[in-house]
Amino acid sequence: MKKLIVFFLLLSSVYCSAQDGQLAFPFQGGNQIFKQFFKDSITVTPDIVAKKATGMAIFKFTADEYGNIQKIVIYYADDYLLTAPLIEVLKKSNKKWIIPDKEKFHDFIIPFSVSFNNPATGSAEIEKAAYDFYRKRKPIVATDQLPLNAATLLPAVVVKYNL
Repeated sequence: MKKLIVFFLLLSSVYCSAQDGQLAFPFQGGNQIFKQFFKDSITVTPDIVAKKATGMAIFKFTADEYGNIQKIVIYYADDYLLTAPLIEVLKKSNKKWIIPDKEKFHDFIIPFSVSFNNPATGSAEIEKAAYDFYRKRKPIVATDQLPLNAATLLPAVVVKYNL
């Protein structure tokens, strides 16, 4: 009986394989292409530059089995001003998403961090303008529960612009 159990365990270990801990990155081309795509595609609007806007925006979007974006939801944004160029770049990423096998739709959560590069001169004026934006900002905040289901949290996209 012991030999039978040992044989069964050996046989089952041959057919079972451990997960390698690596999931395929859900953007066509992988993580580096993902970072480069967003770096190249985001266009900071003149309004953002003029108001010295900085902050965070977190979006959830749904991709179908062909990589098409079906819907985009703002979970949080420091101000509406920051969201327009980010929504546009998400729309440009249509057909670039890879969802897990046997799923018709998959949700992704992607955070964006927007800030400016500090200039060498005029820091007092820039600090005042940045503080004014922060003081007058109108955050977009989810006021109800957020169903996450099987969402994948993507790495944060950092956006830096020059004044």
